Amino acid sequence: MSFPYFPHTDDDIRAMLDRIGAGSLDDLYSDVPDEFIFKGEFSLPEAMSEVEVRKTFSEIAGRNRQLVIFAGGGAYDHYTPAVIPYLVSRSEFQTAYTPYQSEVSQGTLRYIFEYQSMIAMLTGLDCSNASMYDGATAAAEAMLMSVACTRKKNRILLSSALLPQVIGTVMTYAKYHGIDTGLVAMDGGMTSAADLERQLASDDVAGVLVPSLNRYGIIEDLSGFAEAVHARKGLLVMYSDPSALAVLKTPGEWGADIACGDCQTLGMPLSSGGPYAGYLACRQEYVRKLPGRIVGQTSDMDGKRAYVLTLQAREQHIRREKATSNICSNQSLMALHATIYMSLMGRDGLREVNRLSYGGAHCLYERLLSTGLFEPVFDRPFLKEFVLKPSVPAGQLHGYLSDKGFFAALPTEEGLVSFCVTEKRTEEEIDALVSAIRQMPGQDGK
Repeated sequence: MSFPYFPHTDDDIRAMLDRIGAGSLDDLYSDVPDEFIFKGEFSLPEAMSEVEVRKTFSEIAGRNRQLVIFAGGGAYDHYTPAVIPYLVSRSEFQTAYTPYQSEVSQGTLRYIFEYQSMIAMLTGLDCSNASMYDGATAAAEAMLMSVACTRKKNRILLSSALLPQVIGTVMTYAKYHGIDTGLVAMDGGMTSAADLERQLASDDVAGVLVPSLNRYGIIEDLSGFAEAVHARKGLLVMYSDPSALAVLKTPGEWGADIACGDCQTLGMPLSSGGPYAGYLACRQEYVRKLPGRIVGQTSDMDGKRAYVLTLQAREQHIRREKATSNICSNQSLMALHATIYMSLMGRDGLREVNRLSYGGAHCLYERLLSTGLFEPVFDRPFLKEFVLKPSVPAGQLHGYLSDKGFFAALPTEEGLVSFCVTEKRTEEEIDALVSAIRQMPGQDGK
């Protein structure tokens, strides 16, 4: 086996193989069944010039079908300002690793500080880290925090109105940490306050995770939730869309102790599931249980403003499995992306994004009902996402619209379909979607 660009010599490879008791590199794959080992020749093109390579990749990319997105489900097609890709590549923000050495990492430390400050403002809480891998893992870490903060309680409750991927991820984390879980039922498309009270009566609940905007796009009414959870010495954790917090009541205003969610809605483009960034914020009394980096502002020996990692005991390196999660060199690039987006948009810009999304979603909702091919499901306020009951099988409608150039009508486990409208969707695109649905074979849309 010859790899001309690998630095190891034949003697190096031989020494390593001897050390582990292997006769050859092929022996490293001896436990892989023979039928799974590729034995043919790779179909690779001849060497090309840079121009030819670019042309080839453009042709390959051109084979992809670009669908108009009218779907959400946890990943939303918001606009990315053109300046962001340029700014995130600036050398001032680049560092090879976690910025322990503050004197050479001021650019990185500054934007992390700014990110934390903006997330704290959006959530109405005191502290934020920077950052988590995505919203689902941020939710899992938030629930681990709730157990660590309450100590003697070892059960967490999750609202059934959360996104399925969030529930699944939290339950996976909980299982392997020996934490008991339970689901709070829904009532009319929202988290049931009555069922929450019933389950809190067991007095063993460390934390309760509820959504701000739930899986159906409904704006949850969480009145009394914080009081009920706190009366049982538990913590209330809210999963919130950070973009929507510009217009909705914040976790801090609801009385939540911890907030989490996915920063993807802050202008991060859809890209096969990522990379995204989860946020995690809390009240000051719980900051020492907050995993990941926390940056503070201070002054250097000349009295100039400077930024440093704070509350950083390097416990991940010392305490190992007893430490809070090791979120070191993770998603800082995406935290920078979110910071630039929030800086560019400001409060007014974020409110405008939500105004346009709200208007477009409600327009589409009424237009779809007017076709006679859908029935309303919930009579609840929604922002940019909603569900309807179709007169045809959900999967059939979704497939038909995909063939027509739309990614829409996401099927739910109940047989409903979900639609989403962001500020990127135009009236012409809404008209085209409704027209395609009216022309669906076998239907007599009005």
